[in-house]
This record gives sequence, structure tokens and C-alpha cells, in this order.
Amino acid sequence: MKITYELKKKIEEVIGTEIIAINSVSGGCISNACRLDTKTGLNYFLKYNDHTSNDMFLKEANGLKELAKTGTIRVPQVILAERTYILLEYVESNRPTKNFFEEFGRKFAEMHKYNSGTFGFFEDNYIGSTDQKNIASEIEKTNWIEFYWNKRILFQYKLAEKNGYAASELKLGFKELEAKISEILSGSEEAPSLLHGDLWGGNYMSDENGNACLIDPAVYYGHREADLAMTKLFGGFDWQFYSSYNEAFPLKDGSQYRENIYKLYHVLNHLNLFGRGYYSQAVSLIKSYFS
Repeated sequence: MKITYELKKKIEEVIGTEIIAINSVSGGCISNACRLDTKTGLNYFLKYNDHTSNDMFLKEANGLKELAKTGTIRVPQVILAERTYILLEYVESNRPTKNFFEEFGRKFAEMHKYNSGTFGFFEDNYIGSTDQKNIASEIEKTNWIEFYWNKRILFQYKLAEKNGYAASELKLGFKELEAKISEILSGSEEAPSLLHGDLWGGNYMSDENGNACLIDPAVYYGHREADLAMTKLFGGFDWQFYSSYNEAFPLKDGSQYRENIYKLYHVLNHLNLFGRGYYSQAVSLIKSYFS
């Protein structure tokens, strides 16, 4: 997709000023992105992709708006979202403050205190480019184990089977895991928290004031331990992040034991997205509960 004259004019009509420059920026591995400089001096971030799913950017916009409701951590303001693009305020990146991770962890804990009465979300969305199922059955709405198993682990496993990645070792481990999932998650029951859903080192930034800003969410209401486990998969978070988080909103006993079951969802998703390089890690996470 190119930024057509018609799109440029539509954006100018929405923002009420003329675009004077368009500069490409890094927008991730799925879509293209650029910074739009305007006559008033305000800049905007445009992410676009005419090959994406029909509603991917609309779902991203709804996720950002949901996170913004908490008033805890900054997210880019959504200006406009359509089938092939999303227009956001441009957040200028700057060096993190000295206590960046301490503040980030505390604010993330406050975000997780924003609750819903049920698990899931009002719509399905995406984890990367993979469908993420959030519309819960009646039992899943109030039972985290049912929701997490069916909508996260089982969904990804069936996709792995379809993609030809479910070799015998993974199949056997999956069956054993199914029998033990209730035991693994037992005792961790909490009210559904608003989750970013895909928080790794590439999905946050430090804004112009050096404070945390969340981007590219895969929002739903779930167990907050799932969000924290994802932060530990690929690094990028200082120990102070976890220390200040736990001070503001202490985790229940056994949270470290449960980390691998939550990492598994994302590793299976990476297996489905990027191939067999993630197979051994998926098997290893399952085996950690049977050693």
C-alpha cells in the first residue's frame, strides 16, 4: 500500500492541518510505518498494510483505547483507524529516566488493578498476525483455567497440528499437560485484569519525557501472571520492574512455578508464525512440569 493522494487528503481533513513531510520509520515485522510532519508542528504516526486482515488495525485501536481507560501507563492516542491503516499521535522517543523500570513496574501493577467481571474481551483480536480468541463461553467467562486452556493453549496446539508442527513428543506432552493444567493453575485465582497481552521488549518505549509508553497490544482480560510471564521470554526488563510491581501489587505464592505455562502460549504462537525453530522450546516448557 502506498500513501495515496486520497489518503493524505483524508488524514489532513481529520487532523485539520497540512502534511508537509512523510518519513519512513520502523513499524515492526508485519506492517509499514511512517511519521507524518504537519504545518502546525504536530507529528503523527501512520502504520499501514493493505495485505493485513480486514480488521487488524481496528482491533489494535480498540486495544489501545481500552488500555488508555486505566489512566496508568501512556499509550499513543488513536486518531483514526480503518481497514488498512491506523493513525496515532507520534510519540517521540527519548532516553529512559533513571528510575524508568521502577516507575514502569509500579504503573503496570496499577494497570492490572483495572478489572472486568469476566475473562476475555468483547471481540477477538490478534497476537502478532495470529487470531486471538477472546469471546468466552459462559463457563470460560468466570473460569480462568477453562478460558486459558481452550482459548490460548488448545487453540495454538490445534493450529500447530494444522501446520504440521505437532510431532509425537509435543503430542504426548500436550496430553499430559491437559491432565495437569488444573493442578498447575490451582490456587492462583484472581479477578480478571486488563492485560497488554503481548508485552515484550519491542512493545514498549520511553517517551519524550523518558517514561514508559505501551504499543502494539493484544488486549484482553485475563490473569496478570500471563502478562508478566511474557516479559520474561525475550528479556528487556530490569529487575526493578518486577520488584516495584510486586511491591505495588504482590503476586500469589507459586507465580514462578506458573510462568512456563504462560510462556507456552507465546512460544506456540511463535512456532506457528515462524516455524520449527521454536519446537524444542515449546516441548521444554511442557516438560518442566513433569521433571
